[in-house]
Amino acid sequence: MTTAIHHFIAGAHAAGSSTRAQDVFNPATGAVTGRVALATASDVDIAVAAAKAAFPAWSDTPPIRRARVMFKFLDLVNQHKDKLAHMITAEHGKVFTDAQGEVARGIDIIEFACGMPQLLKGDFSDQVSTGMDNWTLRQPLGVVAGITPFNFPVMVPMWMFPVAIAAGNTFILKPSPTDPSASLLMAELFQQAGLPDGVFNVVQGDKEAVDALLVHPDVKAVSFVGSTPIANYIYETGAHHGKRVQALGGAKNHMVVMPDADLDQAVDALMGAAYGSAGERCMAISVAVLVGDVAERIMPKLIERTKALKILNGTNLAAEMGPIVTAAAHQRITGYIEAGEAEGARMLVDGRGFDGARAGEGCGEGFWMGGTLFDHVTPEMKIYKEEIFGPVLSCVRAKDFGEAVQLINDHEFGNGTSCFTRDGNVAREFARRIQVGMVGINVPIPVPMAWQGFGGWKKSLFGDMHAYGEEGVRFYTKQKSIMQRWPESIEKGAEFVMPTAK
Repeated sequence: MTTAIHHFIAGAHAAGSSTRAQDVFNPATGAVTGRVALATASDVDIAVAAAKAAFPAWSDTPPIRRARVMFKFLDLVNQHKDKLAHMITAEHGKVFTDAQGEVARGIDIIEFACGMPQLLKGDFSDQVSTGMDNWTLRQPLGVVAGITPFNFPVMVPMWMFPVAIAAGNTFILKPSPTDPSASLLMAELFQQAGLPDGVFNVVQGDKEAVDALLVHPDVKAVSFVGSTPIANYIYETGAHHGKRVQALGGAKNHMVVMPDADLDQAVDALMGAAYGSAGERCMAISVAVLVGDVAERIMPKLIERTKALKILNGTNLAAEMGPIVTAAAHQRITGYIEAGEAEGARMLVDGRGFDGARAGEGCGEGFWMGGTLFDHVTPEMKIYKEEIFGPVLSCVRAKDFGEAVQLINDHEFGNGTSCFTRDGNVAREFARRIQVGMVGINVPIPVPMAWQGFGGWKKSLFGDMHAYGEEGVRFYTKQKSIMQRWPESIEKGAEFVMPTAK
């Protein structure tokens, strides 16, 4: 029996007008568990109309009262965090403990958004001219939308909607149809927290729903996280239609291992960062840059650990890695591995032969793959240039620190990177010289905390502002400057020159 997964519009579940739907799978078993509706442009119109109708009252609600709703939502999410994690594991396939971590990082953003009364404070300048004061305030944009990927069905939406809603906007979430169920639970919890109907809406769908949001005149801003080609399309289309757009694209994240690094720590970091969540993270480490003689010393450890990965059904608490999210993703990753072989990279561990039956009862028909490890990868190879989004680690050799830095700076992506070293000067130089938006020193996945903001450089980000943090507040609000004086301080006579401080 499969579950029908619908939209959530104006405070209620809605089937929508579309006759199109898409299967939702359990990646561990390959079984179809649900059918998700794919919205038409008319469905999007209804959701936007509901959000637009809710905006005047919600935006006029004092920020402290909006924050109280957010605090109640925070409490409910904490009560249901394991339920959300189970939903993620069931539809995405990532191991349960990893799903718990995803929910926890989303909760961080809700906690940040609870401080919106402080975050919305403007600046005041007394007596900018005789009898005149000047101040600024930030006001919400209106109806805003978030288009989110399959790999973080809870955390990435929470990068967006808590900040947007606490700032006074109304929100439409278009989640991935691959794992859509968590979005509906979040909508229900928000309703239980007292959020007025229409402030948070969920529209399930594919490209038709995305395009409808991008061209809709009443949608004022769009946030997106996904691959670079789609991010570029989202940015150009949304901007062409007069919207504020924040589009986070792809990545090819490098981890530099210096000769003085603790190799056991570096191997631990590479295992978790390359193969955690089956490599389906925009911050996954997919390239190890081995400097000097590190390659010969670390490679036996990498081979041993890659072969020993505990690949199990995500519900097994001993699991280190679960299945690939879909059959199509499995096929795409397999194609990259074949390309690596064909282009001359040395395969040390081949994950294609992993037997899903080893992962647990009923898992043989799922989308299973082991970890793959390549050595002697070069910048000309497809597996180096493109984002694989799977459990494939490519090792590149660099003769020295300068060559390692240049290698990373020459890549078209600039999302995240890391350097493992004991040398403070190397760490400082790496952090300053690297042309990447998020940098870790002995931290393999440097995802910024809720108050810092997330975003890469180069082709990893289209738009001017990073997600969440103070830049997220600025993205979802517009500044207004107000100058004021009273009749008693106004001199007689018309003024024909540019006003100046007097």
